[in-house]
Amino acid sequence: MKQYVVTRPLYSEDAFADEHEKIHRHHKTVRHHVKQYFTCDLKRAKNAVLSLLPFIGWMRIYQLKEWFLSDIVSGVSTGLVAVLQGLAYSLLASLPPWYGLFTAFFPVIIYFFLGTSRHISVGAFPVLSLMVGAVVTRLVPDEGPPVNITGFEGLTSDEQRVMVAASVTFLMGIMQLAMGLLQVGFIVMYLSDTLVSGFTTAAAVHILVSQLKFVLGLVVPGLSGPLAIVYTLEKIFVQIEKTNVCDLVTSILIMVVVFIVKEINDRYKAKLPVPIPIEVIMTVIACGVSYAFNFRVNYKVDVVGRIPVGYESPMAPNMQIFGQTAVEAFPMAIVGFAVAFSVAKVYSVKHDYIIDANQELIAFGASNIIGAAFKSFAASTALSRSAVQESTGGKTQIAGLLSALIVMVVTLAIGFLLEPLPKSVLGAVVIVNLKGMLMQIREVPYLWRRDRPDCVVWVVTCLASILLGLDLGLAVGLGIELLTVVFRAQFPRCSVLANITGTDIYKDRKDYMSIYEPEGVKIFRIPSPIFFANIDFFRGKLVEAVGFNPLRVLRKRNKALRTIRKLLKKGELQMTSKGLLLTSSGPIEESEDESNMEDLDQPTDFKDLPVQVNWNSELPANIQVPRVDVHSLILDFSAVSFLDISALKGLKAALKELIRVEVEVYIVACDEYILEKLHSCKFFDDEVKSSMFFLTLHDAMVHILEKHPVNSENTKVCEKVITTATIHGNQCNGVSSLRSRDKFVHVSEPETKF
Repeated sequence: MKQYVVTRPLYSEDAFADEHEKIHRHHKTVRHHVKQYFTCDLKRAKNAVLSLLPFIGWMRIYQLKEWFLSDIVSGVSTGLVAVLQGLAYSLLASLPPWYGLFTAFFPVIIYFFLGTSRHISVGAFPVLSLMVGAVVTRLVPDEGPPVNITGFEGLTSDEQRVMVAASVTFLMGIMQLAMGLLQVGFIVMYLSDTLVSGFTTAAAVHILVSQLKFVLGLVVPGLSGPLAIVYTLEKIFVQIEKTNVCDLVTSILIMVVVFIVKEINDRYKAKLPVPIPIEVIMTVIACGVSYAFNFRVNYKVDVVGRIPVGYESPMAPNMQIFGQTAVEAFPMAIVGFAVAFSVAKVYSVKHDYIIDANQELIAFGASNIIGAAFKSFAASTALSRSAVQESTGGKTQIAGLLSALIVMVVTLAIGFLLEPLPKSVLGAVVIVNLKGMLMQIREVPYLWRRDRPDCVVWVVTCLASILLGLDLGLAVGLGIELLTVVFRAQFPRCSVLANITGTDIYKDRKDYMSIYEPEGVKIFRIPSPIFFANIDFFRGKLVEAVGFNPLRVLRKRNKALRTIRKLLKKGELQMTSKGLLLTSSGPIEESEDESNMEDLDQPTDFKDLPVQVNWNSELPANIQVPRVDVHSLILDFSAVSFLDISALKGLKAALKELIRVEVEVYIVACDEYILEKLHSCKFFDDEVKSSMFFLTLHDAMVHILEKHPVNSENTKVCEKVITTATIHGNQCNGVSSLRSRDKFVHVSEPETKF
C-alpha cells in the first residue's frame, strides 16, 4: 500500500492568515455591472448577433459535401412523420386535423433561425397538445354553449376552438420570450428528471384515455378539470356496446404492426441505414383501403375529411382569452421548454456542441408567437420525431427546414389524399407512440430502493396529474419536490466523527470497526448549509451529540453558586484546608430563588468566593450539578456552504452556552467567504474569538491533544500517531477510548439528568 508523510506547522485560521498573505480582490459594484452591461462595442455587437441568430455560427462551418445529403434524407423522413403526427396531435388539442400541419411548419421555420439545437424536431408534442385541448374544451365544450367571449360572435365551433388554441399559444409564447429576455433559463433546473418522468407518464395516461373514443368509434365529449379522466372513462364504458367494430379492428391491426416494426427498428438500428417509416406506410395503406371500401359511408367510420388547400390568413389573439387562460399558459410554457431543452441537451452532449437555455426560450417563444398568428397551436419537440431526425443522419436544422417543406407540399398540393384517413388510425398511431412514456413506470421500484423522497415525488406527481389534471398536477408535483429539498436541507443527517486509527482521516464513528476517540473530545459534523429553517435542528443535534444541554448546566451552576454564597453569608459553609466544609448539621435545600433569571444565563462568576469550584467534583451541602465530561468540541464546517443572519445569531448563542460551561469550541474547514461574513457581521467578541477556527480537523485535534494530554501510556501511543499524521497500521489495543465492533472497551458517559 502506498504511503505518504506530511510535515508542516499546525495551522489555525489566524496563524495561516499571518503566514500566507492573501491577494486583495476588488469586487465590482452593481453600478459597474450595469455600466458594463449597457456598454456596446464592435465585439459585443458581433457576439450579440451570433447569440440571437445561432444559425449563422453553424452555417459558417457547414460541410456541404459531407452533411447536405444526410440532411436531405433526414428532412424527408422527418417531414413524413411530422405530417402524420401533426394530424394525430390535432385530435389531442380538440382541433380539426389540418391545423397540426400548420404547427409542423411555422414554428420550424422560426426555430431554424433562432434555435441553438441542431437536432431536435420542432412541432406538436402530445403532452402540450393535450394541455391545449383541456383549455379548448373548457372554453368551447362539446356539449353546451361556449364561454361568453366577445370575439366568438359569428364563428363556428371549430373556429372558436382555433381562436382559443391560437390565443393560449400566443400567450405561452409571450411568457417563454419574456423568460428568455430576462435570462431565467435556469428555471428548468427546478423540474427534476423524476418530476418530469412522473408528469409525462400521467400525460401518457391522459392521452391514452383521450384516444379511446377514436379507437372505439364512440362520440364522447371532451372534458377538463379535476377527475376529468374518471368522467371520460365513465362515458366511454356506459356506451361501450356502441363500439364501431371496423374502427376497433383497424386500430388493433395498426397498433400491432406498428409496434412490431418499431421493435425491429430498435433492435436492428445499428444495421438499418434508416428506420422503417412504418407509421407513414400504414397511413398510406389505411388511406387506400378506406377510399377503396368507402369506410365513411359503408361502416360509419369517422375520417379526417376535407383538408383545405393552402394556409389561412393571420389572426390576432383575443385579449379576453388571455385573461381566461393565463393560469394554464404558464405551466404549458414551462413544460414545453423543459421537454425541448432536455432532448436538446441529450443531443448536444452526444454531438459535442453547446446549447443556450435562454436562447432556447427566445426561440420557442418567437416560434409560438408567430405560429399562433397563423393558427398553429403550442409547439415543442416530440421525442420520437427528434429521434427520427437524428437517427436518419440529420446534422443541422437544414433537415428541420426540409421537413417543413415536405409539410408545405402536403398542405398546398396533396393534402386531399389524406381525406379518407380514419381518425382511428391516427388514434392508434398516437397510442403506440406512448410506449416510451408509459414504460417510465418501471422507474418506481428502482426509486423506492435507491431514493424514497424522489419516489414520493414521482408517485405524487403522477397521481395528482392523472386525477387533478396536468396543470394542477404539475403544480402539486413542483410543491412536493420543493418540500423534499426543504426537508433534506432542514433535517440533514448530522454525525459524530472519530479518528480512523493510525491515520489523519475522520469518519462517522458508527460506520467503522476500530476508531480512536480521545476522552473529552467530540467532533460534530453537519452536512448542509445552516440557515433560519434548520438552526434549531442544528442546536438540538449538537446537544444530543455532546450528551448534555449547556444552557441547563449553566443555569444549574449559577443556581449552585447562589446557594454557596448564601451558605457562606450565613456561616454554614466555611473555607478549610480541604476546601469548603459544611458546618450545619441540618438539611440544606438548594436555593429556589428564581429572581433575575437572565443572570442564570451569564458566565459563572467566582470573584467573591474564596475558591473556584470544580464542578465535576463532589459539592458540599448535597448540591447537585450535572457533570460535563466534554472539554473540547470540534464543529466540522466542511459541508456548510452558507450561513444566514438568523443562523449566525443562533450559532453564536450556542457557542456562548458551550464556552460558559468550560467547553472549548473549535470550528474547522470553514469556507473563506463564511469567515469573511462572520467578520463583517461582528460575530466575534470577548467570548467567541477567531482563534477557535482551524484550517483542518486534524490541526484542531492535534492542538487539543497538546493542550489536554492523556495520562494513559497506551493512549499516548495513539496521540503520537495522530500528532505525526503518519499513515501506518498502529492499532493501540486496550485503550479505554478505543471502540471496536468485536469488543467495546470504551467507558460510556453516565447519563446526565436535570
